[in-house]
Amino acid sequence: MVINARGAAVLALHWQVNVIKPEGFFGGMLGEPVARSGVVGRAARFHERASAAGAELVFTRFTIPVGEGGLVRNTGFMRAVGDAQEAFRPTAAGAAVVPEMAAQAEAGRVVDNQKLSGLAGNDLADWLSGRGVDTLFLTGVATNLTVEQTARHATDLGFTVHVVSDCVTAADEAVHAASLANLELTTAGCLSAEEVLARLG
Repeated sequence: MVINARGAAVLALHWQVNVIKPEGFFGGMLGEPVARSGVVGRAARFHERASAAGAELVFTRFTIPVGEGGLVRNTGFMRAVGDAQEAFRPTAAGAAVVPEMAAQAEAGRVVDNQKLSGLAGNDLADWLSGRGVDTLFLTGVATNLTVEQTARHATDLGFTVHVVSDCVTAADEAVHAASLANLELTTAGCLSAEEVLARLG
């Protein structure tokens, strides 16, 4: 099935220093698994090719402005980042998109929020709909966290969602596989980068 690229967007979720680099806040948990998986290079290449095909490219960042913005400390995860919020300020080094994707983020669109879903606490869903986007392709880290949360949220909002299965990863391979199995049922299905690019023509 061919998908009109003008009605599609790639959501690049949490490709931040804090999340996936050894020196970042979550580096101890995700830095090594991400590096071992090779996902950063695969996702960067996919972003480039999907964007060249005409799909919108949007990066989401987890940041915490002074005053905490929309942060709600209702989970252990949110309490932890709230306690370390200086590291998540929008201008902090850890909040930056990783160097491998920095130019892509600069050329595309970057949306910040204080939620796990990339579509929560911002106007991104309305912005996408206003541009005629109805199909979303998700990349990012971690599969069982922001990727799964955003995929379910976007599906409930009426978007057709495909997780790009070789452009996501998690701290644990079994958790990653289980999350993809869940997403196969709760979205329009997982696709590899090459399958997406073939559908974009």
